[in-house]
Amino acid sequence: MARLSDLKFTYWLYMKGYRHRSHEWRPGACLRKPLSEARIALITTAAFHLPDQPPFNETVRGGDYSYREIPAASDARQLRIAHRSDAFDDAGLRADPNLALPLERLDELAREGIIGEVSPRHFSFMGSIPAPSRLVKTTAPEVAARLLDDKADAVLLTPV
Repeated sequence: MARLSDLKFTYWLYMKGYRHRSHEWRPGACLRKPLSEARIALITTAAFHLPDQPPFNETVRGGDYSYREIPAASDARQLRIAHRSDAFDDAGLRADPNLALPLERLDELAREGIIGEVSPRHFSFMGSIPAPSRLVKTTAPEVAARLLDDKADAVLLTPV
C-alpha cells in the first residue's frame, strides 16, 4: 500500500489539497442466492477498452466519465489501456490484464461451479475522475440499469 510520503512532491501536494467526496454508506443490495448460483459481472477503473472502441479522453475537464462495455467473450490480451499518467505504472496490467479485469479467472470460477455464471458484459471506467458528479448522476445509473438488464446478481469491483 502506497503512502502519501511515497509520492512525488507535486502529487503529494495535490492529494493533500484534494477535496475527497464522502458518501454515507448504505447497503444497496444483498446477494439473495448462493454464490454458486449467482451471475457475476466485473467493473474496473483501469480505463480498458477494446481495439475497436475509442480510448478514454484525458482532455475532458473533470475526467472522462464515460464507460466501455467489455463483452464476456473478449480476449483479455486484446484490451488496451487509455489511462496515461506518470503516477500510474501500468506495466503489470499490460503484462496481465486479468489483474484488473479478471475475465479468465471469472470463467474458471464458473467452470468450477464456484459462481453460477458470468454476466454477458462487463464495464470499464477511467480511474481518475476528479470531478465525479456527471459519473454519479449519469453514467453510474446507466451502467446499473445495464447490469439489471443482464440480470447480474453481483459485481466484482476492481479499482486501480
